[in-house]
Amino acid sequence: MVKDVIKDAETHMKGAIEAIKKELQAIRTGRANPNILDRVVVEYYGTPTPLNQVASVSSPDARALIVQPWDKSALGAIEKAIQKSDLGLNPVNDGTLIRLPIPPLTEDRRKELVKVAKKETEERRVVVRNLRRDANEKIKALEKANQVSADESKKGLDDIQKLTDKYIAELDKLLEQKEKEIMEV
Repeated sequence: MVKDVIKDAETHMKGAIEAIKKELQAIRTGRANPNILDRVVVEYYGTPTPLNQVASVSSPDARALIVQPWDKSALGAIEKAIQKSDLGLNPVNDGTLIRLPIPPLTEDRRKELVKVAKKETEERRVVVRNLRRDANEKIKALEKANQVSADESKKGLDDIQKLTDKYIAELDKLLEQKEKEIMEV
């Protein structure tokens, strides 16, 4: 029973790690990365649609992205969506595709992006800690209901703490890597 609680907590903690990896990928660095457009949503025939479902995004070099819509009539909507996003990019529409020159980041913008990465990571830390709290409560409830011994409960609580420490450390490592990537000139 305690093992099930631990397994469930670990599964959810892994989910938090996967979520932060996606979030961090979407944060812009000095290099062109198609993933920065993952959060852009286009009004396509009246329906909010993720950009990657209406166009292909490629990176011909480190300083530009190219957005090629599958339906040319979506060009205007894609351009508007990119302008409305908080990415600070200026799309250039040539009638068949959209070029996105990636300007070098200023020091202030880099610091802002690091703050965003820290905020996202802290939110995931809170998620992991909440998962720890929930798992601990479940284990204590099992002990109170005499379904597990005090020793099993203690070991379960220790295992949950080890898991929490492991995933918090992984979050810190991911944040550190992203900070380096952002601050790289």
